[in-house]
Parts: sequence; structure tokens; C-alpha cells
Amino acid sequence: MYIINPMPEQVDQEDLDLLSGVETATVGHWRLFGFMNHKIQPLLPKRRIVGTAVTLAIAGPDSTLLHHATGMLRPGDVLVVDRLGDDRYACWGGGVTIAAKAAGAVAGIVDGPCTDLTEIEDSDFPMWATGISPITTRLYDLGGGLNIPVSCGGVVVNPGDAILADESGVLVLPRNEVRSVATKALDIQEKGKVREASVKTGLKLGDVSGASKKVLAHIA
Repeated sequence: MYIINPMPEQVDQEDLDLLSGVETATVGHWRLFGFMNHKIQPLLPKRRIVGTAVTLAIAGPDSTLLHHATGMLRPGDVLVVDRLGDDRYACWGGGVTIAAKAAGAVAGIVDGPCTDLTEIEDSDFPMWATGISPITTRLYDLGGGLNIPVSCGGVVVNPGDAILADESGVLVLPRNEVRSVATKALDIQEKGKVREASVKTGLKLGDVSGASKKVLAHIA
């Protein structure tokens, strides 16, 4: 009924510190893989988190293993919950939020709805989910998997992957790609600041980006 694997090695803190300065939308300028479906949205505004994925798969109306898993979380973990297709029952509410935050987890990501939004807000605990539901799970003891490969928002998440989540969405990265992706993204962001500053001083965006040159070449 239950598959419980060891907790994954956490992503190197230096890599996470580097990734913390990255916007998911910047990576979206070139990378195609690892982005969760846009239906998974932040419940708290203007939050950006990085951490190590701890993965969980639970079905339908049951959250027994979720309650157990909160007791295994470590500072810096992000609990990623695969609801196995269910979008009716809210497995995550105020009680789970308090337990996850007390363990030091930095966020929760659920491929389904949450409940108790006010309690999540009061706890100031970053959450990403597909929405809110008043219908909650119960302790039916149906089983599940902890620290197994899961699917969340259409993305395969392995235990120990790096998570970057912000107001634009959620990005999953293999731990060995974090530094290269973060370095490239930070370079793009720095160049973007220069471009934005030039547009503010009167230059045309199409001229700065090169878009106008492309258009004019077709109509010349």
C-alpha cells in the first residue's frame, strides 16, 4: 500500500542561492522542459522560492501519507504532491501548512486544489495549487508513494530535483543543471535591465530588440 523511499540529498545551497535570483519567465525565454502547467498558480502573491523536491503521490479522498510525510520534511524542502488526477478533494489545508512550516519546508506545490486559504495566508507559507476547494481529504489509509518519481502539472518530478517557483509559475530542474541554467538566466536578466533602461530614455523597443529590422526587411 505504501512506498516510502529515503529522503533525497538536498540541492547544494550555493546552487540554490544562485537560482534564487532567477525569474521563471527568464528561463522560459529559451528552455522548453520542466515548467508546470499554468493552472498551478501561487496562492500568495509576490513570492519566490527555491528548494529541494520531496515528492508525494496520494489518491482521491485520502491524505494519510501526506500527514506522515510532513514529519519527515527538512529545512529547505519543497513538498510536491501528485494527486493522481484528482481535482475535487483538497489534501492541503491549514493543519498541513502549520506542520510543513514548522518542519522548515519552504513551500508546497499541489497538482490539485487546497483549502483554508486564510490559514495559509496567516502562516505566510508559499503554496502553488490549481485552486481552492471546500471538500477535504480524510485519513482513509489508502496508501501512496513518498520520494518516488511523480507527475505534477504535467512535469516529471524526481525526489532531489531543484524547484524554482514564483508569481509566473513553477520550474523543475535536475540538480546537475541548476548552476548552468541559473548563470545563463542571470546574464539574460542583466542584459534585459540595460535594454529596459534604454527604452525608458526614448529608444524604440523594436530597434533595441532587433524586431523592427526583421519586419522592415520583409516590407522593403
